[in-house]
Amino acid sequence: MHPPATSAALLFAYAFLSNIALAFVPHEPAIIWYGPRLGVWTTTLVATAGTMLAAVADHRLLAPLIARMARASSPSSPLSASRRGGQGVRTWPEQLFRRFPFVTIALSGLTPLPFFPFKALAFATGCPAGKYAAAVAARCLPRYALLAWLGAAVQVPVWIMVALFALLMIPSLRMVWWRRGAS
Repeated sequence: MHPPATSAALLFAYAFLSNIALAFVPHEPAIIWYGPRLGVWTTTLVATAGTMLAAVADHRLLAPLIARMARASSPSSPLSASRRGGQGVRTWPEQLFRRFPFVTIALSGLTPLPFFPFKALAFATGCPAGKYAAAVAARCLPRYALLAWLGAAVQVPVWIMVALFALLMIPSLRMVWWRRGAS
């Protein structure tokens, strides 16, 4: 049986929007929700495709911007020195990332850490777009499969899904409210 095209398109669009740049909406509840509706593998592959498109768009838009910012920053900045080919002062995460960018991004999906620091580090260190997109796919594929499986294996009530979505929105809402209070 083929999944409804509309549901798959909605999941693809949501995966894209929830992973582009610094997205404010969580993707986890949507993947859990679609798991039993589209099937585990369809949900996993559609959400991964949307995430990969977001990764490519981010790389095209943000990598040049971050590179320009690194060049324009002070000459003593570690990233500006390393982007120009100088040694600079590199931290151990940057050294690890420069040595194993694919593995670092791929394994970041197994941690509860937010992804944006890894994304910024990939762009700041000049990680190529293809390698970055492939690493993002390797990062999210097993994670999305587990989330979709969870949704299919456990009948999650709608009120829990709404509560999960609201709980995962708290960090984003805090950033929005914090910015308003600062101005």
